[in-house]
Amino acid sequence: MDPKLIDDCVHCGFCLPTCPTYVLWGEEMDSPRGRIHLMKQHVEGTPVTPEMAGHFDACLGCMACVTACPSGVRYDRLIESTRVEVERRHERDPRERAVRGIVFSLFPYPRRLRLARPAAALGRRMAGYLGRADASLGAMAALAPEAGRRQRLPRLVRARGERRAVVGMLTGCVQREFFPQVNAATARVLALEGCDVVIPPQGCCGALSVHSGRAEQARRLAARTVRAFERAGVRTVVVNAAGCGSSMKEYGELLGREPGFEVRDLSEFLAELGPAAKRHPLPLSVAYHDACHLAHAQGVRSQPRELLAGIPDLELREVPESAICCGSAGTYNIFQPEAARELGDRKARAVAAAGAELLVSANPGCTMQIAAAMRRAGREIRVAHTAEVLDASLRGVAL
Repeated sequence: MDPKLIDDCVHCGFCLPTCPTYVLWGEEMDSPRGRIHLMKQHVEGTPVTPEMAGHFDACLGCMACVTACPSGVRYDRLIESTRVEVERRHERDPRERAVRGIVFSLFPYPRRLRLARPAAALGRRMAGYLGRADASLGAMAALAPEAGRRQRLPRLVRARGERRAVVGMLTGCVQREFFPQVNAATARVLALEGCDVVIPPQGCCGALSVHSGRAEQARRLAARTVRAFERAGVRTVVVNAAGCGSSMKEYGELLGREPGFEVRDLSEFLAELGPAAKRHPLPLSVAYHDACHLAHAQGVRSQPRELLAGIPDLELREVPESAICCGSAGTYNIFQPEAARELGDRKARAVAAAGAELLVSANPGCTMQIAAAMRRAGREIRVAHTAEVLDASLRGVAL
C-alpha cells in the first residue's frame, strides 16, 4: 500500500453514492473512503484483523469510485495492493481456503474448464442442493451457463477485402470455454472490417488473479500471455472481455516492463478504426449494460453505444442505475454470494425496467450474473455480446 496514494483521499464523500456495498448497507467501512481509512491504519501499524479483511473482501473492485472521485484517488491501485497484503497476512478459515483453491485451480486454466463443462451443466440443475451445503458452491453452480458448441478458431483469420490492420485476439478462459460463439463473432467482425486476426496459442491473461491479490500467479500468467503475443509479432491485441482488457492494460505495472503491443477493447478498437463494411438492419430493442471494468476501469462508454446505434433499425435503450455494479466482479459472486445476489437482483429489476428485447454485455461474468438474476425473477431475457450483434448486422442474419 502506497502511503502517498492513501493521502490523496480528502474524505469528501463523492464516492459514497457510487459504491455498491455502501448503497446496499450504508456502512462507512464498506465505502471506498472507509476502506482507505483502514488501509491507513494498517500502514501505520495495525495488523490485518478478520474484520478488516472482511471489509476489503466485500469490495467489488468495480472502480465506480475512481470515476466519481474529484481528487483523482487511485483506489484501483490501492485495493489491488491491499488484496495482496490480505492474502499474505490474513489466515482464512478452511472453508474459504477450499473454495478459493477450487476457483484458482480451475478458472485460469481453459483446459480444466473444458473438462468441467459437463459438471457445470449438472451443477446448475443441482444449484439449490449445493447452496444448502455451501453458499459459494451453490452460487457457482447457479451461474453456470448452457455452454455453447465448441468452435475451433484458426491461428489466422484473413481480412475480407482490403486489409486495414493486423491484430492479435485474446480468447480468454470463461469466454473461450463457455461463450465460444462470442470469440467466433469477434474474429468475423474484425475480418469483415478489414483486419487480419492473429490468434496464437494462449492461456489465461491473469485478470482473476490480479483482482484477488494472487500476485505471483497473476505475474506468471501475464508473462506467458505477453510472450504469446510478442512471438506472434502483433502490435495491437483486441480483447472482448472487460475484466481481461482492464488487467492487460496494466501489464507494465504488474510486470515491470511494457509489453511490445497495445491493448484495445473490441469496441474501442472498432470505433478508432471506423466502419468499412455495410450494416444490415436489425429490428431490435437493445439495452446496453456497462461492464464496470470497461466503463470505470478503462473509460470505454461511448464507443459500444456508437457501434450499436450505427446499426439500422436497432433501438438502443439505457439501463437505469447503469453505473452500479451487477455483482459479478470476477469471482465476487462466488466468494461473496449474498451481496452479489442482492446486486444482481437490483440489476435485474433495472434491466427489466428498460423493457428491451435483448441485453448486450461486454463481459462474460456480467452476462452470467445478470442472466442468473433474471432467471430468479422469472424474467429471462436474451443476452448477447456487442460482437454478436455487430456480426449479425454485418452478415445480414437474424440474431
